[in-house]
Amino acid sequence: MFRLWAKEVKDNRVIKDTTIENGSSDTRTHKVFQALDEVCAAFDLGRPIWLDSNVSEFQRHAKTRFAQDHFIEDIAFDFLEIQVLEED
Repeated sequence: MFRLWAKEVKDNRVIKDTTIENGSSDTRTHKVFQALDEVCAAFDLGRPIWLDSNVSEFQRHAKTRFAQDHFIEDIAFDFLEIQVLEED
């Protein structure tokens, strides 16, 4: 089972969070992008832009943050953090 935890953080406090589960046989990359799409739908957000630093950080730590620079519209929080909790 693949599980991804996403949380919105403002002033060092979690204001929203959710966990997305995916039991499909897709690749890890597809599971991450599908989970991120579900998170954005649940939080009513536009999809963030992945920069090279996000890709690198996610590959090393299975975790990354998206701040205002990663979104086209204004956001009401400091950053969105996603983290893989469990992989097949």
